[in-house]
Amino acid sequence: MSSVEHTTRRGILKGAAGALSLAAAARVALPGGAFAQGAGPEVKGAKLGFIALTDAAPLFVAKEKGIFAKHGMPDVEVLKQASWGTTRDNLVLGSEGNGIDGAHILTPMPYLISAGRVTQNNVPVPMYILARLNLAGQCISVAKEHMGDKVALDAKPFRAALERKKAAGKSVKAAMTFPGGTHDLWIRYWLAAGGIDPDKDIETIVVPPPQMVANMKVGTMDCFCVCEPWNEQLITQGIGYTALTTGELWKDHPEKALGMRAAWVDKYPNAAKALLAAVMEAQQWCDKPENRDELAGIVAKRQWINVPATDVIKRMKGEFDYGDGRKVANSPHIMKYWADNASYPYKSHDLWFLTEDIRWGKFDAQTDTKALVEKVNREDIWREVAKGMGVTAPASTSRGKETFFDGKVFDPADPSAYLNSLGIKKVA
Repeated sequence: MSSVEHTTRRGILKGAAGALSLAAAARVALPGGAFAQGAGPEVKGAKLGFIALTDAAPLFVAKEKGIFAKHGMPDVEVLKQASWGTTRDNLVLGSEGNGIDGAHILTPMPYLISAGRVTQNNVPVPMYILARLNLAGQCISVAKEHMGDKVALDAKPFRAALERKKAAGKSVKAAMTFPGGTHDLWIRYWLAAGGIDPDKDIETIVVPPPQMVANMKVGTMDCFCVCEPWNEQLITQGIGYTALTTGELWKDHPEKALGMRAAWVDKYPNAAKALLAAVMEAQQWCDKPENRDELAGIVAKRQWINVPATDVIKRMKGEFDYGDGRKVANSPHIMKYWADNASYPYKSHDLWFLTEDIRWGKFDAQTDTKALVEKVNREDIWREVAKGMGVTAPASTSRGKETFFDGKVFDPADPSAYLNSLGIKKVA
């Protein structure tokens, strides 16, 4: 399977609808409420992929602390992936094809994969989102050469710096981790809000998270968006600084998800619930302040992220040194794994991601986004598992209207109004 890092502008294939309807039919045949109370998992394990980022922590903790085993899934494998493209390819293969069954994943990716937008030959592979893994915790970092430009939440100073650089005949590049993924959308939103067209005024490139710092070091890009620990490492190595945390763009924004192949969940419904219960329990553990030091030690281990724990702990506790003189002792934009319904996969949030992917041409304007969310988002399974754990689920599948730093408002009841309000966009 070759890695295809770009999205296509073709319409969603008829095959996508067919494959997704098959998944929906399987769901009817195995409705969530029909699972026998107390029935054990059909299998004892699953193969889950992850990228070396701190928001994969619930998977590390569930494995290390025996929480998967506690829920009847002792054979779960948590496997490091080289890039989001590799994650995509291995999900397409499935464990039967020597790939993986699910993953710590950028929230839009299960949609792009389900619709065949980023798969080889545009073949759709139905996916489900079972939970959100975290809120916020990403950053946009810029190269040290821009320190004097005081680039921060407002990207206008960055726009002036880029124009000067281009006038001198130099290339300007912004790096993200996967086209149409969360990091791509955060950096695009930030650039566009500052009057920079990410498709015309700067070249966007794809770089795997663990390779961001090395690429910035050799001058490959002017800015990048990624999760920790790579923003902190950039500062530690004296190569750049943090312009902003993504929570400043949109407070408590959704980020990564627990994505699973729909075929696996439909075939092993009880195992899927056991897996989800373990991840949810791990998310609760991760979010307790008294566990943060131990959590930093876990994620820093060689088999997980492989960095010094000192590159992880401060931001994990909400202590932000931006690297340009700004310091925040108790950031309101700390990564959340469980607090404020961080684990619950709001359908309204998935709708925003799809709307933004339409904005930048990753999905066609005529895409039935609400129907796609209904097929991929399995908040119904989350609710069932939550009930069994004694966890109170949100009253609605929508978190309501969301307001961004530039005053733009996304009303999930009217995505088109939001899309029309945006000045810079690819869609007509």
